[in-house]
Amino acid sequence: MHVLLKIFLLCGLLASGWVQALQLSATRLWPSPDYTRITLEAAQPVAHKYFALSNPERLVIDLDGIEAGAALDALAGQLTAEDPYIGAIRVGMNRPGVMRLVLDLKTAVKPSVFQLPPLGQYGHRLVVDLYPAQAGPAQTADSEANPAVPPQPGAAGLAKPTTLQYARLITVAIDAGHGGEDPGALGASGSREKDITLALAKKLKQKIDAQENMRAVLIRDGDYFVPLAQRVTKARAVKADLFMSIHADAFIKPHARGSSVFALSENGATSVAARWLAKKENEADLVGGINIDVKDPFLKRTLIDLSQTATINDSLKLGRAVLKELGGVNTLHKAHVEQAGFAVLKAPDIPSILIETAFISNPEEEKRLNDPAYQDRLIDAIIVGVKDYFDKHPLTAPSRLTRNP
Repeated sequence: MHVLLKIFLLCGLLASGWVQALQLSATRLWPSPDYTRITLEAAQPVAHKYFALSNPERLVIDLDGIEAGAALDALAGQLTAEDPYIGAIRVGMNRPGVMRLVLDLKTAVKPSVFQLPPLGQYGHRLVVDLYPAQAGPAQTADSEANPAVPPQPGAAGLAKPTTLQYARLITVAIDAGHGGEDPGALGASGSREKDITLALAKKLKQKIDAQENMRAVLIRDGDYFVPLAQRVTKARAVKADLFMSIHADAFIKPHARGSSVFALSENGATSVAARWLAKKENEADLVGGINIDVKDPFLKRTLIDLSQTATINDSLKLGRAVLKELGGVNTLHKAHVEQAGFAVLKAPDIPSILIETAFISNPEEEKRLNDPAYQDRLIDAIIVGVKDYFDKHPLTAPSRLTRNP
């Protein structure tokens, strides 16, 4: 009788709307070389608990008050065999009022589970990040793939080691802005900034790799989010000689147009527009989602590093060289390199610039940004600017070497 009474009261609460089961409004799965992210989105915060199991490795997430629905059912279908961490996803009711999500893992992981409040197009998000339990040295897709240009063969097809000389190998870190949970700016025709920046970054890498004594490393090579500070860290890990963050600008009015180049400022922004843009770009961590409980000591060191001023001066020289070439391809939004407090440009020892290739919010420029021929012209202009910078400011530090006959 006591049990029946409880059931009766629970049914009454459900009928009155006091207790309501919640369905997820969306689920997303973002695999990347460094970590895999699962995002569970709902109209209300999702109460949860999680724990790990071994032999075999699993992560179990219990979702309180969540019921089955299309979004939750679709999660397993987003998993691919190439995911570096998740082998399978299983979902089922564990007990009344508790939906259980089980991740069958390919390897031991270090999970980071946190909530994000509603922001922009998103509702409440429960984020599950899976990092490798044993983190090795920072890796990139091709960090050691082509460390040197091989010697040229002689007449008999053999290398001539007695004539080899060594030249400085220039490493360029290319950062495709936004990604994953963070789509960036949206064009009137539906273009997403994160897609355009990735397409441009891949083309830029391909053409830089074809240059003599140069190689490029992509900060992200797929549709996933990289926190802003981590982008800086990844560039330093590959001993980059310069860092370029690629973006496609947006403004509240569609007539705004033109290309821009930005460098870091320690003393405030050079214009109201630059300050507004830096604030918007720095909010990428809020949109893309980072665990604010995890402190980043690198960024603190960056802010007090005495080499920052010299690096900013080099960044301005690099920016001017690139901006000059962009002016031959597109209208310049500003004829000079602007400065503001962009978090992604805070490497203390790497000349760093942020390139706003064009305004995705301008219908004409949005169309151009999606044109492969126009993309090639933009990329060629950037490379000419980079080469001009290094011609005038040759590298002397013995970071990487490549052999030439």
